[in-house]
Amino acid sequence: MFVDKVKVYIKAGDGGNGMVAFRREKFVPEGGPAGGDGGKGADIILEVDEGLRTLMDFRYQKHFKAKAGENGRPKNQHGKNAEDLVIKVPPGTTITDDDTKEVIADLTEHGERAIVAKGGRGGRGNTRFATPANPAPELSEKGEPAEERYINLELKVLADVGLVGFPSVGKSTLLSVVSAAKPKIADYHFTTLNPNLGVVAVEDGRSFVLADLPGLIEGAHEGVGLGHQFLRHIERTKVIIHVIDMSGLEGRDPLEDFEKINDELKQYNLRLLERPQVIMANKMDMPDAEKNLEQFKEKVPDNYKVFPVSTLTKKGLKEMIREVADLVDNTSEFPLYDEEENKERVVYRFEKKEDPFSISRDGDGAFVLSGPEIEKAFKMTDMTRDESVRRFSRKMRHMGIDEALRKKGAQNGDTVRLLDFEFEFIE
Repeated sequence: MFVDKVKVYIKAGDGGNGMVAFRREKFVPEGGPAGGDGGKGADIILEVDEGLRTLMDFRYQKHFKAKAGENGRPKNQHGKNAEDLVIKVPPGTTITDDDTKEVIADLTEHGERAIVAKGGRGGRGNTRFATPANPAPELSEKGEPAEERYINLELKVLADVGLVGFPSVGKSTLLSVVSAAKPKIADYHFTTLNPNLGVVAVEDGRSFVLADLPGLIEGAHEGVGLGHQFLRHIERTKVIIHVIDMSGLEGRDPLEDFEKINDELKQYNLRLLERPQVIMANKMDMPDAEKNLEQFKEKVPDNYKVFPVSTLTKKGLKEMIREVADLVDNTSEFPLYDEEENKERVVYRFEKKEDPFSISRDGDGAFVLSGPEIEKAFKMTDMTRDESVRRFSRKMRHMGIDEALRKKGAQNGDTVRLLDFEFEFIE
């Protein structure tokens, strides 16, 4: 089964917790702090493996959770960093964030890597908090929460040349004739359900990869038919071979077919029309093909090269393959995404920094604290130790939360809720 688009949940490893410990040493207050830091949590990394061809493995495992860092130990021993979780993907995989739709990475070469979720740093042990005023603190941090997100993996096959055209115009037959690929061929529409790849060898020793994509029909860019599922695979090709049935046996006009398919490519991605396009006038062994070809050439724009071909007799194939190989050699890769024209130019953008906290009211009248900064600070605080709680209280005061609660009308004894933790507001 060919799988080329999946949605995956990933969570990197949380940092390990710092430790509160003391040495038993003469003349050292309280034995001296000796709690080690926690280890760093594992990153989640996607790596290209050229042996893979589809995203089939993700059909059965869609949740990935990396290991947390090891907790700190006594005698100032740091916890062990967790080993990164490496997930293999096929060449041509594009990774996007499901929420923001931002492209995280575009992986095309064997061994290429991208970090898609970073592990949390380890919490500090009590040795880190020792000061002249407090030489033996009973204070440590929990590990930093790691990144977690949903990502979309989208495979766009790595082919030099893509075949486009209506169903049953002879794309699969062409692939079977010019390469060792054995696609399914039958006399009905939508025989090809998955993209097929084949390596085409040219007489002079050159070669290129040819992709046979399921047939497009009118409205494909809007989701009609099968072609819309595979339009993304045309994006990586350098050259397009537009296969047209010149026999007219199915009652379709070759020129109309040509215009409709090009319109679908344009509607999907305007940049596809920038690629060199070769027209393969197929089924030239049929009775009315010559007459239809003459009429087609009169109306088609002059910038398109038309090659009369019969995949049955193999007539005209060598000339077309040679021309396509030349185009592949002389055409550079097209960028999938808009790039800055001048990479040296520095662009300054004003971005409003996200508020460290926000305050709302629950239905029961409690004040609810939320926000990335305050929630992270809470998760890294060990609420079982009084000294850690006092440090967290000071942090909230410095962030301006006390004053903000007063402005919201908080009175002495009112309930304040932060995630699953509740405390009283005290003046």
